[in-house]
Amino acid sequence: MALFDFFKGKKEQREVPSPGVQGESPASDDQGRGILVFENTSEVIRAETLLKGQGWEIRVMGPPPEIRQGCDLVIEFPLIEQLNILRTLEGEGLPPLKTVPVTSPLLQPVDIFQVKDFGGYLMVRAANMKLTVDKKTNNIVNVSGGGCPDVPYLAASMVGRTLADAPSPREIGHTLCGYALQLAYEEIKRQCYV
Repeated sequence: MALFDFFKGKKEQREVPSPGVQGESPASDDQGRGILVFENTSEVIRAETLLKGQGWEIRVMGPPPEIRQGCDLVIEFPLIEQLNILRTLEGEGLPPLKTVPVTSPLLQPVDIFQVKDFGGYLMVRAANMKLTVDKKTNNIVNVSGGGCPDVPYLAASMVGRTLADAPSPREIGHTLCGYALQLAYEEIKRQCYV
């Protein structure tokens, strides 16, 4: 990548890793990591879509207790790219409440995924939503959690279908629960190599 392009804020297109299991980070340890804190979940979703769409290596996490402010999600990013990421967000009217460098173990963001293997079934929980599949067939056998009005519709649209055939929760959901289910859906597809 040319230095000129870097300072203009243009990034090479590169594969953005799926949200990982605890301990993985798209930002290498020698670069350092930072956390973007937003007022509400809508801003996190918009910022995630914008930044990933432009090729930035970011992931949505739970905030560490020491910086909990605004909503219950933060965006982790490579600290070396802070200036260009902030310019990108501010250009779209999405400035974060604050930007915090991860300088100690107490400031580590919390992975929002919990993966549970029940033998023949695999369950992924993202925030308050759970998605369970049959490991042999990749059929979705359960969608549960949350309290949003679209959860029954999401469950009815997905249960009984394979991961490959089920609609993406982001396409049919409209709430925080739909967003959390999308994260679980992406993670379970990654876990099942779909």
